[in-house]
Amino acid sequence: MDFALSAEQELLKKEARHFLQTECSKKVVKEIEASETGFSGAIWKKMAELGWLGLVVPEQYGGVGGNLLDLAVLFEELGRSAFPSPMFSTIVLGALPVLEAGSEKQKAELLPKVTSGDLILTLALSEPEVEYDLRYISARGIQTGGGFVLEGTKLFVPNAHIADQMLVIAGTGESGG
Repeated sequence: MDFALSAEQELLKKEARHFLQTECSKKVVKEIEASETGFSGAIWKKMAELGWLGLVVPEQYGGVGGNLLDLAVLFEELGRSAFPSPMFSTIVLGALPVLEAGSEKQKAELLPKVTSGDLILTLALSEPEVEYDLRYISARGIQTGGGFVLEGTKLFVPNAHIADQMLVIAGTGESGG
């Protein structure tokens, strides 16, 4: 089995490293971490322009149409630079679940905004019981006229303070997820 990166992945790695060294010095990273939001909107937009926010999003939704290994290459470089951003919550916890389980309407509405850098997503999963088994999700979505009212508590929601939208795991039936 060949575990070598493709030429495109090597190029992505090289370009990401160069960008992060240029745009995200240790001084910049410390300033971002000390800021109220904990991320730089200006650098976030540049990342969108580079196609990073749409790396694994299909082209029909404004993405690049790459794969998870492409994303891993990018995350390795983001980690190397210790760059603080909502990349993991937006792409892995937000866009990928929408891509996997969202309706066509949700994909068409949300994913282009993610790839353009205009939408930060996150996932609200953890609850006080700290169980990841869907049978133990106690938050409830109660259907009302045109939507749902959420009841319950979610904990440890990454980037909740800057997220534009959250995917909230809640049950809608009588018992269990």
